[in-house]
Amino acid sequence: MNNETITIGGRFRGPPESGNGGYVCGTVGALLSGVTAPIGEAPQVTLRSPVPLDTPLEVRREDNNLITVHHGDTLIAEASCVALALDIPRAPSYAEALAFQQQSPALIRNISRRFPDRIGVHPVCFCCGAEHGDGLEVYAAPMPGNAIVAAAWPTKRSWADAAGKLPATFVWTALDCPGQFAYQVAGIRTGMLGRLCAHIEHPVNAGEQCVVTGWRIGVEGRRHSAGTALFDASGRLCAYAKAVWVGRREG
Repeated sequence: MNNETITIGGRFRGPPESGNGGYVCGTVGALLSGVTAPIGEAPQVTLRSPVPLDTPLEVRREDNNLITVHHGDTLIAEASCVALALDIPRAPSYAEALAFQQQSPALIRNISRRFPDRIGVHPVCFCCGAEHGDGLEVYAAPMPGNAIVAAAWPTKRSWADAAGKLPATFVWTALDCPGQFAYQVAGIRTGMLGRLCAHIEHPVNAGEQCVVTGWRIGVEGRRHSAGTALFDASGRLCAYAKAVWVGRREG
């Protein structure tokens, strides 16, 4: 009998009643820690259903190094290692990203009040929610030309794991919402996160001033691909991800 489970706590919500996609993907992706992946491959998590909060979810280890997560008869997520290669744009400095955030308040502190109906933007989101209260506060704003968004992200020492680093799940979370913001600044309203593939190159010290970037890759039907990356205080690339956002709403 399989007794392996995971539970996504209420703090880690995206929409009010379900888990933040990045945090969930990081949690599920960590289950692949015992899988030996070829060089150039990274954990990829596909979300199949909304993730219930504060609810034990069954983990099943399938053949071919595939992991699935279930809530009763409902498939919640699948995870495996796949090839990941991205062309990553140059990131702004922390000061540059902060300056553009301060010029774009509609995408930062008052985002939920200015755009309460924007799909994928939730005021209580653990990643980008301005009204969460205990979230990560990753507020991405457009850089000149709107080809890239960037967030000046002052991480907190209180988030540190036993080694003083940001937990991997927090890194995956930070690599989530900026990808959708990259589409929003172009006037494209995507649906929900469907897939996230991420690689952490270097752990990040908790308390560092980081920069998180996001950019559009391309649209195929209802699938919107985006790239995101995280840089530490020295400007070193520490993590990157490719996301697929599914669906679109006009207006």
